[in-house]
Amino acid sequence: MRKQYLEAGKFVTTHGIMGELKAYPYCDGPEFLCDFDRFYLDAAGKKELEVVSARVQKNVTLLEIEGIHSIEDARPLINKVFYINRDDVELPEGLHFVQDLIGCAVEDAETHEVYGEIIDVSNNGASDIYEIRKPDGKTVWFPAVEAFLASTNIDAGKVLVRPIGGMFDDED
Repeated sequence: MRKQYLEAGKFVTTHGIMGELKAYPYCDGPEFLCDFDRFYLDAAGKKELEVVSARVQKNVTLLEIEGIHSIEDARPLINKVFYINRDDVELPEGLHFVQDLIGCAVEDAETHEVYGEIIDVSNNGASDIYEIRKPDGKTVWFPAVEAFLASTNIDAGKVLVRPIGGMFDDED
């Protein structure tokens, strides 16, 4: 079952004296966070924060939050993770939330051999890298690029791949 509220980032410090917060994004970049009118302080969406303004500064998003008018108001939020409601986002075709990819089975598109399941996703700057736990417990890293990805079906919990020799075993 997909989570409705997804981790989006973390408030890391204040900015200036008027209570603005620096938010480190857990997404593709700080620009993504500028598109939201609200964030949530819990995974259930009960504690809502209304965004007054948002802008990018280097690798963080500067946020002005309704009701936060000073450093003293902002300090309790430092080191807090914040969430977005998935209904507030329309991802472009072919993009997925990392939280939805984790736990997906990785299967050969032709033979349907199951190679394992995705346990983490990172990005090396050129592409996403899926960390896959094989059935024997070992982990491998898989470049999530078009040449090797056949399809992703989040609803079925499955990622079909076209690996080359050595990606999941020691063969060439």
